Amino acid sequence: MASAKTSILFVILCVVLVHEVLVFGGEQLQAEAQTIDCKSKCNYRCSKASRHKMCIRACNTCCKRCNCVPPGTSGNEDVCPCYANMTTHGGRHKCP
Repeated sequence: MASAKTSILFVILCVVLVHEVLVFGGEQLQAEAQTIDCKSKCNYRCSKASRHKMCIRACNTCCKRCNCVPPGTSGNEDVCPCYANMTTHGGRHKCP
């Protein structure tokens, strides 16, 4: 009797585990499939920068790491927390 209960419990736990793996694995695949076009986003973001080439280089690095670029030519960093929190070795904001 205990063996049957144990087997049923084991099967239920396996089903739950498979479900969780499919749900979380699917979210990761979906996030990877939705990569943004960093080049065009950064070209717009840096369009008004005084040091355009440096801005483009930093923005592309941040975009590739975070898969996000804030809207507009400056500010709005609350939209992309990863982008906003990235710093240089000197502790300054890395992303324009």
